[in-house]
Amino acid sequence: MYQALAAILLGASALHSNCATVWGMKTAQLPPVRVPPSVRQAIESVLHEGETLSQFVEQAAVQAAQRRKAQQEFVARGRASLARSREAGEFYGATDALDAMQKRLAARMAVLQQRS
Repeated sequence: MYQALAAILLGASALHSNCATVWGMKTAQLPPVRVPPSVRQAIESVLHEGETLSQFVEQAAVQAAQRRKAQQEFVARGRASLARSREAGEFYGATDALDAMQKRLAARMAVLQQRS
C-alpha cells in the first residue's frame, strides 16, 4: 500500500522496485487517529478475514488520496476547459451538451440492441 500511495503522490518512477521505499526516504507512519469506540467497533465489524485494523486504515488513506487526486485533476481539467472556451469565445449551453450526450447514448443503445 505504501508503494501505491507514493506512486500516486510522487509518480511511479520515484519508487524503489524492491521495497516500500521511496528514493531517499524510508516509509513513514501516519499519525494515530482518535475515534469514539463506536467507530472502532463499526470498522472492526467489517474487516475481511485476516485483515488488521492498521491495514484497513492504510487502505482507507490510500483510497482517500486517490479520490482527492482524481478530484484535483477533474477540477484542473474543468478550469483548463473554461480557459480555452474564454479564449475562443465559444461556449455551449447545458441543454445543448445534454442533448448531444443523449443522442450519443441513444445511438449506442441502438447498436447494442441490434447485436442481441
